[in-house]
Amino acid sequence: MSTHARGPRLPSPRGPLSAAVAARLRGTGPLPRPAEAGEADPYGDDLQLALYLCYELHYRGFGGVGPEPEWDPDLLRVRAALEGRFLSALRADTPEHDSLDDALAALLVEPAEGSGVTHFLCAEGELWQLREYAAQRSLYHLKEADPHAWVLPRLWGRAKAGMAAVEFDEFGGGRADRIHARLFAALMTDLGLDAAYGGYLDAARAEMLAVVNLMSLFGLHRGLRGALVGHFADVEITSSPGSRRLAEAMRRTGAGPAAEFFYDEHVEADAVHEQVVRHEVIGGLLAEEPELAADVTFGIDTTEYLEDRLARRLLADWRAGRSSLRTPLTPEISHTS
Repeated sequence: MSTHARGPRLPSPRGPLSAAVAARLRGTGPLPRPAEAGEADPYGDDLQLALYLCYELHYRGFGGVGPEPEWDPDLLRVRAALEGRFLSALRADTPEHDSLDDALAALLVEPAEGSGVTHFLCAEGELWQLREYAAQRSLYHLKEADPHAWVLPRLWGRAKAGMAAVEFDEFGGGRADRIHARLFAALMTDLGLDAAYGGYLDAARAEMLAVVNLMSLFGLHRGLRGALVGHFADVEITSSPGSRRLAEAMRRTGAGPAAEFFYDEHVEADAVHEQVVRHEVIGGLLAEEPELAADVTFGIDTTEYLEDRLARRLLADWRAGRSSLRTPLTPEISHTS
């Protein structure tokens, strides 16, 4: 009989909601009442971790937790309440573009003097900051493209074909050694980090959890398929220039060949993906369901909103000379070429 040993360990709770969800997964306690979610900070540590725990059951799960909780009706009711609180806050707080064309146009323009995280890391980032950035981002990159795969059964025609083509590249084009999640694990090894799936869940900030949870929220709901496409478009359109800056940062700091290669690979691949996503995925979707244009716009705008929140947190910490992680990393490991 399986002991369900595979998967990361359950993280430490960050409040009553996440403590109760974790206890339920261990079989040691009751769930919170769904109404309690409505009283929590929608972007805070407790709600975001509780939601992450619920979503991770649809991916690899947790060590010691069997498969049954994935479809536990009581847990799903709590998840729905957590999602409702998060989604309502996003709808209220996210600055919205007037149209999809406006939202896409904003993504396609690179400011002459950028001030985001990748600009900072490229120009002046130190190796310890690159390590922290990789540790935070590992919550997504070690399952890169998985959240987006949920939308494939909910598309058809050009949109499905275009989405599948991009996902095929993300999953290595049929080569296990080129799966992007595996390339990121190699990057982490170059940086002297633990490349285990979920290894930095305890250390990651709520702002990073929210970025990852957004993908799962959109991907797991058929009614949010347009928003998932918008999110995917944002990721692919902005990836190439950001990856170019990160590749330069890795080279400048001597991070290592695998660290450089991960971002070099994204510079080329995502420049192609951007065209496919805009013309085939979005174009194909709206040719079939033009009423989803507002949802695609919402997906773009919420992605930018949450990424901006994360960027502000990282840059505030780094510029103050402090760690951006809840638990600072062990001392840097020197890289030898």
